[in-house]
Amino acid sequence: MMIRPCSGDTMRQLFRVALTCFLTLSLHATAHAGDSQKRRTTSFKHDYTAAYTLQRVSVKAGCFPTKLKAILAHIASETGRKPMVTSGHRPRSGGSQHSHCYAADIRVPGVSEKTILAAAATAPGIGGIGRYCNGIVHVDIGPRRKWSHCQ
Repeated sequence: MMIRPCSGDTMRQLFRVALTCFLTLSLHATAHAGDSQKRRTTSFKHDYTAAYTLQRVSVKAGCFPTKLKAILAHIASETGRKPMVTSGHRPRSGGSQHSHCYAADIRVPGVSEKTILAAAATAPGIGGIGRYCNGIVHVDIGPRRKWSHCQ
């Protein structure tokens, strides 16, 4: 049996096929390595935004720090219902915690004010807890304090 040498065209085709296979495999390996790298560096922080609702679309809560979101999630967990944020970030509210996006005024539909206040008091990282005459409860991550504007 005699082996014939390949023509120049056949060699070029074989080279192209081999090069294409090599590039495809190396790109696949790089993409796979990138996926596993992403999985390793992903942080598993909680997404607390599902733990509360907004009373209106105009209520600004997108800037709430994780600590405040965790307080709202704690209140949801303790009461069995999502708090409704009636007021969040208010940039022109003077020295209020609302001006820094560190506070939320809430109500929890179907839950007594007393129960909401008790749940807020046990929330990790709670700062201020306030009570208003209209049933709204204020929670923030500022200094620890309590007040009531309704006697």
